[in-house]
Amino acid sequence: MRILVLGGDGYLGWPTAMYLSGQGHDVGVLDNAARRQYDHELGTGSLVPIETLQNRVQAWREISGKTIAIYPGDLLDAEFAYATIRGFEPEAIVHFAEQRAAPYSMIDRKHAVYTQTNNVIGTLNVMFAIGEINRDIHLVKLGTMGEYGTPNIDIEEGWLEVTHKGRTDRMLFPKRPGSFYHLSKVHDSHNLEFGCRIWGLRVTDLNQGIVYGQETTETALDERLVTRFDYDAVFGTVLNRFAIQAVLGLPMSVYGGGTQTRAVIDIRDTVECIRLACETPAGAGEFRVFNQATESFSLAEMAKIVANTFPGQVDVDFIDNPRVEVENHHYSFVHTALEGLGLKPHLLSDTLLTSLFGIIEKHQERVDPAALQPSINWRQTSNLPVTRS
Repeated sequence: MRILVLGGDGYLGWPTAMYLSGQGHDVGVLDNAARRQYDHELGTGSLVPIETLQNRVQAWREISGKTIAIYPGDLLDAEFAYATIRGFEPEAIVHFAEQRAAPYSMIDRKHAVYTQTNNVIGTLNVMFAIGEINRDIHLVKLGTMGEYGTPNIDIEEGWLEVTHKGRTDRMLFPKRPGSFYHLSKVHDSHNLEFGCRIWGLRVTDLNQGIVYGQETTETALDERLVTRFDYDAVFGTVLNRFAIQAVLGLPMSVYGGGTQTRAVIDIRDTVECIRLACETPAGAGEFRVFNQATESFSLAEMAKIVANTFPGQVDVDFIDNPRVEVENHHYSFVHTALEGLGLKPHLLSDTLLTSLFGIIEKHQERVDPAALQPSINWRQTSNLPVTRS
């Protein structure tokens, strides 16, 4: 297949592009380098040094003999989006090209507006381009389990059958997101479901859990092919933070009481889920939702897994929660669709033992301990220093 990966320079986009290319697909990547710019803005960076997109693609060509086409540009530029889709003529589009951090979206008004403008308008431009150029293009859109929030009922895969006052209907599962970032993903889902109804688009919405791990078969082939490892309190994941704190001998910082439960998935399972979704496309007019997660743990349980698997003493600190979220909540979700297509999940404990700790130990001198501390408070409308004239 011809598959265009939007956001193909990112943490997930780059390993996905290589994985699809290695599986025999003709791959192109589109990226505006925004994720690298956030590093400059925040004064942080990947724990693992990463090459430029051009060097990555060149290294992949040398090692695999396969070519990945590069389309540098921004989806907010509708003419560029249209021209790229016309030029590459994809059969499937994998959409990672969004600002992905909840804390970043909660910094202040400017960052909330940027996140929603970038994510929602960029997706609308892709949606309209598909609608006008070729409605048979299958859009595989990365959503998030965070769209659902923490409802007091089991989370179905996107849709819910409801009986109310004697009448029954099938509707999108109610959403209660926890940040302006997660809200942007909800807006995407509603826009794309509408496009399926009115234009007959083909869309798979992948509501993904927290991704952990940094290594896939392809990234391990050469140091020039590695992907990002974010650990800071804005873009890093909780598991990355815990693992780094364990290696550095710092106490693991658990927000609140630690009973908040999250869905998780191994990065190797993420790239396989994308392949499965691309190779078994949604039907015309179908808005298909898969819960792309394989396990769930409370924050305290994650900390315990890290402590139990790390070969050394690890302490835990429970600190004030900078987020506004429910503790001691029900959390159960259906995740049968992708496993029904053939996904064989990896387990969290195996990844920590075989990958994370070794990578962190190798690059621990690059860690900025101050970046591990939470700096963005959900209860404040601005988390930037006040300037006075």
